[in-house]
Amino acid sequence: MIFGLLRKRSPAELSVAETVYAGIVADARRPAFYRDLGAPDTLPGRFELIVLHVSLYLRRLSGEGPEAAARAQGVLDAMFASLDASLREIGVGDLTVPKKIKAMASSFYDGLALYDAALSSGDREALASALRRIVYRDAGAGDGPERLADYVALAADALSAQPVETLVSTGPSFPAIEGEA
Repeated sequence: MIFGLLRKRSPAELSVAETVYAGIVADARRPAFYRDLGAPDTLPGRFELIVLHVSLYLRRLSGEGPEAAARAQGVLDAMFASLDASLREIGVGDLTVPKKIKAMASSFYDGLALYDAALSSGDREALASALRRIVYRDAGAGDGPERLADYVALAADALSAQPVETLVSTGPSFPAIEGEA
């Protein structure tokens, strides 16, 4: 997917990918994740919830043709551009940013693989275990990982029911979180 960085994209194509990414981030930042499911409201916690939602989106678009692949790559590029800008904004030095982005990319792909394997096998315990380790960082999370696993399975099902054309043009519509008004 990194080779997508070498291809020129039209401003309209970039704008749509950035808009889709912004919508995914807005969904990942819903207060119920932090308030009701106990996800850590920290920079790493926020990052991991964004990664989780982008992973669900990419998983859904996988194998859906060239237009879906291009949009998935555009959203991935928008995510890493945003992460780069965020690191610089909080004062990370120019020489350190690439190292941090490399670590974030590694974390992203590790999470993507774990989430995909758990969802593909239907193993809710494996999914909750991955969420406990990655999102909650094994800290006293109570039943948060299990409840987040329920949400993730529901979200994966909801995305699979959404037309690819909609996912590519306007982005995903994630379900409500249990107890969310």
